[in-house]
Amino acid sequence: MSDDLEQRIHEAIANPKNLGEMQDADSVGTVGSPDCGDMLRMWVKFKEEDGRKVIDRATFQTFGCETAIAVASVATELIAGKTVEEALSMSSGDLAAPLGALPPMKIHCAQLVEGALRNALAPDSTALPPLESPKPATTLFDQLSSGQNADKQVKVVFKKPSSDS
Repeated sequence: MSDDLEQRIHEAIANPKNLGEMQDADSVGTVGSPDCGDMLRMWVKFKEEDGRKVIDRATFQTFGCETAIAVASVATELIAGKTVEEALSMSSGDLAAPLGALPPMKIHCAQLVEGALRNALAPDSTALPPLESPKPATTLFDQLSSGQNADKQVKVVFKKPSSDS
């Protein structure tokens, strides 16, 4: 990874935007697998603007690597103010563009974000199926700790708050 890309990812990790669940969301999308550990859930809230339904804001939670956090953070900023159609037209590359070109082994992070966004905005789409859950969970942590993955070992690491928080 280039130093510039590492710096942009580090900044997005150190100060992620729109991290956390949204209680009043209009739509929620989840993709990933507890088997491999990469999971992402995105909440989307809409508003009416100039007679159009646009994305007011989006938030996310992820069990994934730092690059997934960084891509989700910048993607939630990018889609604000866009219509559903405009947001759905964005590729994983578009969603990760503010970070620069991702290395090949990190492209799946952007695809994870794209999948959660598509699942939230077009839940009937079969392009990237949602995580199947036998009982709904409010957060990814709830889902992982619900017992449905009792035969799997999951390590949860919480990000320490920065000293200026």
